[in-house]
Amino acid sequence: MITTTPTLPFSSLKHSFEGELYFNQSPEHQAQLTLYATDASVYQEMPVAVAIPRTVEDIKRLVRFTKANSQLTAPLGLIPRAAGTSLAGQVVGNGIVADIGTYFDKVLEINAAERWVRVQPGVIRDDLNVVLKPYGLMFGPETSTASRAMIGGMIGNNSCGLHSIVWGTTRDHLLEVRAVLSDGAEVTFGQLTQAEFEAKCRGENVVSPLEQQIYQTFHAWLTNPVICQQIRAGYPNPAVSRRNTGYALDALVAGFTPAPSLKTGAGSRTTVASLESGVLLPSPVFREGAGGGVNIAHLIAGSEGTLCFITEAKLNLLPLPPAHVGLVCAHFETLRQSLEANLVALEHQCHASELVDDYILQLTKTNIEQAKNRAFVEGDPKAVLMVEFFGQTEQEVTDRTGQFVNALRAKQLGYAYPVLVGDDTKKPWALRKAGLSIMYNVPGDEKPANVIEDCAVAPADLPDYIDELTVMAKENHGLDLEYSAHAGAGELHVLPLINLKTTPGRETFRALLRDTAQLVKKYGGSLSGEHGDGRLRGEFIAYMLGPENYQLCKDVKALWDPQNLFNPGKVVDSPPMNEHLRYQADIVIPQPKTIFDFSAAGGLLEATEKCSGSGDCRKTHFSGGTMCPSYMATRREHDTTRARANMLRHFYTGNGVNEAEVNDVLDLCLSCKACKAECPSSVDMTRMKAEFTQQVHDEKGIPIRARLVGNFTRLMKLASYVPWAYNGIYNTPALRRMANRLVGFHPDRTMPHLEKFTVFSLLSSVAPPCSSATEDSKLKTVNLFIDEFTRFNDGSVGEKAVKLMQALGYSVLVPKTEESGRTYLSKGFVREAKELAVRNVLALRNRISADKPLVGLEPSAILTFRDEYPDLVPDELKADARRIAEHTYLLEEWIANEADAGRISSSQFTTEARTVKLHGHCHQKALSLISRSVDALSLPANYTVDLIPSGCCGMAGSFGYENEHYDLSMQIGELVLFPAVRAAKAGVIVAAPGTSCRHQIKDGTGRSAYHPAEILFDALK
Repeated sequence: MITTTPTLPFSSLKHSFEGELYFNQSPEHQAQLTLYATDASVYQEMPVAVAIPRTVEDIKRLVRFTKANSQLTAPLGLIPRAAGTSLAGQVVGNGIVADIGTYFDKVLEINAAERWVRVQPGVIRDDLNVVLKPYGLMFGPETSTASRAMIGGMIGNNSCGLHSIVWGTTRDHLLEVRAVLSDGAEVTFGQLTQAEFEAKCRGENVVSPLEQQIYQTFHAWLTNPVICQQIRAGYPNPAVSRRNTGYALDALVAGFTPAPSLKTGAGSRTTVASLESGVLLPSPVFREGAGGGVNIAHLIAGSEGTLCFITEAKLNLLPLPPAHVGLVCAHFETLRQSLEANLVALEHQCHASELVDDYILQLTKTNIEQAKNRAFVEGDPKAVLMVEFFGQTEQEVTDRTGQFVNALRAKQLGYAYPVLVGDDTKKPWALRKAGLSIMYNVPGDEKPANVIEDCAVAPADLPDYIDELTVMAKENHGLDLEYSAHAGAGELHVLPLINLKTTPGRETFRALLRDTAQLVKKYGGSLSGEHGDGRLRGEFIAYMLGPENYQLCKDVKALWDPQNLFNPGKVVDSPPMNEHLRYQADIVIPQPKTIFDFSAAGGLLEATEKCSGSGDCRKTHFSGGTMCPSYMATRREHDTTRARANMLRHFYTGNGVNEAEVNDVLDLCLSCKACKAECPSSVDMTRMKAEFTQQVHDEKGIPIRARLVGNFTRLMKLASYVPWAYNGIYNTPALRRMANRLVGFHPDRTMPHLEKFTVFSLLSSVAPPCSSATEDSKLKTVNLFIDEFTRFNDGSVGEKAVKLMQALGYSVLVPKTEESGRTYLSKGFVREAKELAVRNVLALRNRISADKPLVGLEPSAILTFRDEYPDLVPDELKADARRIAEHTYLLEEWIANEADAGRISSSQFTTEARTVKLHGHCHQKALSLISRSVDALSLPANYTVDLIPSGCCGMAGSFGYENEHYDLSMQIGELVLFPAVRAAKAGVIVAAPGTSCRHQIKDGTGRSAYHPAEILFDALK
């Protein structure tokens, strides 16, 4: 990835730039450029620079710099970038990528009375709605990426989302745009009456000559009946609500002059709808009382950053939807049946109608996060149509869902119709939104290709269009297609599996889009519904719109941006769509040798390639979840799981990335495991980081601190012979600070006490099971794994766990095992962890069964048996390791399961009323179910358990101890966890299963947190 771009004077720009600037003339900046070489598309191209502007003046500096130096390279190009989740390569290019996500993230003004908000372009859609919720308002359009999609990107693509049939597109709610033009002027475009529009043409109230020229030219076009008719005839059928092919000249024509009445087809809606009083009401394209006219901002929507650089946006807001919601998940044996049912749903005025096909449903079975969300699935349907209804009352929702189901039955469409209500509706929606990314979990080089995934037709045409598309793909190209998403809007996300690493695959890639374009045009559809043209579909716009309209699009670009400064090569004058792809063709790259078994993914390299770029790792703490803790604190692309996967991919494919650069981007990975579950593609960065670090150790040797952390158990065993000395040092602040500095720990970080757990003497001294236990439970035997942390630092937890289990009527055995290996894995000692895994599997393979499960206390330790061991041990032990994993539980899981089986009951616990605030461990949330901890802690009849909506605590083993990571560790804790603990009243019990979490809570808040074993033991009668 060597650039031949002429030397540009970036050093002079950096001198005046207020934000951050990275450029290709600085070797230390190469890694940062590499992170921005891709987005969520199949494209890859190294930028010459990455700018992270801090102010509007920074953006103007970038425009001036690009303009002044455009003659040195043709073209240089300034590429606005938000979350980088574009699927058509919109933010990939060899120019200056300007990331607005870090500093342009402010909500500037809220006018609840007039229902609008003014924001900077880096504001995240879901985060905005968190701010708006207290006002009873929301911004309607909601992409599947709404937890990280930014307003600037949503404007660029004219994003829609799953409720677009009632809430419309981003364009429908775009009142004003403030932007920097190619001449450097900052201009506001908004709704204008005819008189105001003509005044602008005369030069009144304009900021620059270019602004006046824009209005004059559009006035000439929009008052020319020939041009207007040309646009109406060549653009997609207005019955297609999602149309984002070329520049939105049809939207301007519709606003400037009344459009002729159109036959929209069964169930179609062509207006935005509001939810006043829960009733669907049509609303005009333009704001009520605006007096007609035109809004040039509507052209900017969907322009993909090619016309100007957005600095602010004023958005129309909707009232929050009615409180009651019902979701019909109708099951079908054929895809066509589901699409015919979609028309029935539209006739019943549903609020959303979304499809998931059998391919995605099968993949959810093995996806950690989505397996939890598929309980509604009955059998193996070919497709499930998720149809949502809102209502002011439960009865209204019941009536509407019932009427819809009855209509389906009457038409003999579908075989099962589960109805979910309230919060239960969130799980199917989460599964649907993850659909595209889940497919990247498919092993092998054939991956889902975003190429025809964004085509839209009128809903009435959708069944026939999909039938023809399916046949064409199979007969012409030998491809099977997978389908999901926006049936109600006439747009299914259609994905083929194509190997883009081969020349034939690349040829198929282009030929499929060519043939699909012909089919879409036949139906009067749009080649792009909401994902945009970019460099993927731009090549076919001339065919879709006709040569005259395509020339008009080129004229728009030339008018706004005569020097081609903004995002060149997108929408118009795009290069061939199968150039600059992410992977090189017909090159075999050997797999790196590994200690972990990565064969399920196809190898370590393929494991890195599972990252689709969907950016789920860029969500903030407002959205909940755990991935990615460091990004939540820093908001830097550098600190995302996506960045780490990309850097490892570049490293293993020899794309100019060195070991030091990979180490740098991996440095702030907390190995929290959240990515394995929360990333739809199940990118396990924890495992890949451990493997890479082992390779570095083999080549460069082992740092002293890493060796000390890895050998934690051995050191604690030595210290246990003189516990008074160890505790004396670490209980004395001055001595502790000195000791911490010696090993590279932060001087302010306290250390856990040494409290050796003598479990065998405890077992011999504890009384037999209590008489309150049932006869069945007395016969049950539990193998308790005493992990390295419980053994040396949390002895009281181990003691109370044993006493609790015995008091509940169980025989407790403590098998002789080695430590879990967690400390070794955390520092990249995979070989040592493998040796421990082998010894532990050999020790336990004849002891662990369904009747004699393995139960552990520390999540990070016991879940190693479930997660890493099956892929660490040699082939001959894999079956044993998997069987042990199947019968391995956290204490709370086991207690909750036993309670479900009737062997533990609430009658064994106190009736005292207490409140428990629970913070879950990262590994527990990723690999287990935090809800089982809630269930276990709720066994005392009057215990109220509130789950703190926190992600990672920030400690993450040794991470929070390390001097260079301490501040970030505390910053992560301050996002949600620390404030929640501080807000808890004095009598509230704070629960945290993880030893690191309990220590972080103590250091960060001064409050003690307790393991569930301690809480439940103290709650025994």
